[in-house]
This record gives sequence, structure tokens and C-alpha cells, in this order.
Amino acid sequence: MKIWAIIFFLLPILGCTYVGWHVWRILPLTAVWKTLVIVAMAACFALFILNFVLGLDRVSLPWARVMYNVGNSSLFILLYLTMLFLVLDFGQLLHLVPSSFLKNSVVGSLTVLAVMVGIFVYGNTHYYNKARVSLELDTKGRVERPLKLVMMSDLHLGYHNPRTEMARWVDFVNAEQPDLVLIAGDIIDISVRPLLEEGVAAEFRRLQAPVYACLGNHEYYSGEPKAQQFFRDAGIRVLRDEAVNLPELGHLTIIGRDDRTNPHRKSVAQLMKAFSPEKTNYTIVLDHQPYHLDRSAKAGVDFQFSGHTHYGQVWPISWITKAIYECSYGSYQLDSTHFYISSGIGIWGGKFRIGTQSEYVVLTLK
Repeated sequence: MKIWAIIFFLLPILGCTYVGWHVWRILPLTAVWKTLVIVAMAACFALFILNFVLGLDRVSLPWARVMYNVGNSSLFILLYLTMLFLVLDFGQLLHLVPSSFLKNSVVGSLTVLAVMVGIFVYGNTHYYNKARVSLELDTKGRVERPLKLVMMSDLHLGYHNPRTEMARWVDFVNAEQPDLVLIAGDIIDISVRPLLEEGVAAEFRRLQAPVYACLGNHEYYSGEPKAQQFFRDAGIRVLRDEAVNLPELGHLTIIGRDDRTNPHRKSVAQLMKAFSPEKTNYTIVLDHQPYHLDRSAKAGVDFQFSGHTHYGQVWPISWITKAIYECSYGSYQLDSTHFYISSGIGIWGGKFRIGTQSEYVVLTLK
């Protein structure tokens, strides 16, 4: 874990150095103005690190929002600036890009600016466009009537996703008139404080169906005891290695696994043995992080809903999640077990979706 933490901070610092050098070369400005631009860019990225070191709960809520959005957005902007300058450097090596384009260039500076503005205006607009994903599964007679379930993951409510965002999402869910609402973890981003100050629990209480959820890793980051109190106030039934049987909806069992942050959580086989030993009920498992999907299949789970990956949030990080996870996004099947790995309705960090989508899932059980 320490190695990954070092890499997580070291790579952006190297990227800052590379991008800063290119920005200095390409700007057709005096040294004073170049220095001011570089300092402003460095200050934005410094906020990202400062947010981790000092925490945001120590400052007022409006300032905390600014610090979070500016600091975390700078990480994504840095990524795309690095990629853009790498492409331009490669083009220069192939004599496709003249050296004058990258040195004291009005055309080069305006081109880079236009490309970056275009990418991130699109990414931000696309984030707010929540996709409705429709699924349909056959329970082979284990529910007495068609059931509609609305499922979400990775809401990441907090400093960057305020109550107004949650209100929109509640309206989406209620419009479906679901029988159940299932949430696969990371309801809270990094702190419960903004949710308490804004009264976000009241929005959850507007949901017109029972709500069941499992914990995600961010619930642990935000302080798991405080998170649990918020869930009680919001009317969310959190299942931590627990299950609920819903006979009024047919032979249906919902099992919620604790997040793998807890090394002592029960295995999916243990949970199935405890809560669905005869496997006569249609069993849905909520498990935030989609690791070891084969174990769910061997245990006889009918359907598992997970999140956590965000599908990388932006390209090409989506390629990395594909390499890490057996399935990092979408529908998947092993033997008779169906899976859906959601990219999440919310997001961590900057509000940008590039090559991925924010979504909620509407599952119909036949």
C-alpha cells in the first residue's frame, strides 16, 4: 500500500515538472507572466495534496468546496496536458509538428488551450448526463410478479456532490416507481460533515421504496461510525455481512457484504450458507469491490451488483481498470451467476467523464 501511495503522488509531481517546462517554452509571454502562470498552475495542484494532508473539515464549507474542486480537477487536467504534450513531442520527432509550434508560439498556445477547454467542457457536461441502464433477468418463478429494482453505486456525496445533486438523483429513482432501491457502497465521499450540514439525509427519506446498501471503502475513509449514524438518519438499511428476506416480494434475499477494507469480513460462501442454504430464494449480493467473481459463482449467487471501479472515470484510466479487474464495467456472467459492475452515478475528484458514463441501473426481475 505504501508503494502505491508513493507512486500516486510521485507520478503527478513528475507530470507537473514535464508540463511546467512545456508551458514555459510554449507561452509567447515575458518571463514575469510565464512565472505567474506556472505558479498559478502549481498552486492548483498543491491544493490537491493539501486537501489530503490537512483535510477539508477544518475550513468553512464554501471554501472546502472550492479547495476540493480546484485541487482534484487539476489532477485530471494535468493528466491530459501531459498526454497532449507527449503527442506533440512525438509529432516533433516525426517532423509532423514544427519546433516553432512548441516555442514562444501564439498558435501553439491557443491550440493547446482550445483542445483542453473542449475536452473538459465536454467531460463536465457528460458527467451531468446520467445514463439509464436497463437490465432484465429471469428468476425462474422465484418472484410472484415482475419486480423493478433501481440500483446505484459510488454516489460520493460530499464536498463536490452536494444535496442539490442528490435531489436530482432521487427524482430519477422515484420516476421509476421501484419496488426496491439497492446501493453498492461509497455513498459518502471523504467526509460526513458536508452531508450533515446540508441535511442530505432528508433527500434519501424522499425515496419511495425501501433502501438497502452495503459499505464501500470510502465509508471507512469518512469514519465508519459517523457514516452509520448518517445511514440511520437517512433511512438506509445497511447490510454488513447481513441479509434480509423479502417474502412480500416472493422468494427474494438481499445479502450485503462488508467492504474488503475490513479484513475480517465473511466470505461470500459463508454468507450464502448462512442466509440462503437451500438456494431456493433468488439471491442478490451487494459487494462494493468486484474482486474474485468466481467465488460468487461457486457459492451459487444469482446476481451480484458491484461498483468501485468507476470504469476509470476518464480514458485512458479505463484501460488500467480493465487490466486490474476480471470485469471492470458492465454485464458479466460466470456459470449461472449474473453480475453488473457499475461505473457509478457519482464520481470521485473532478467532475469529468471522458470515455465513460455516470449511470443508474434499472433491473427488472421476471
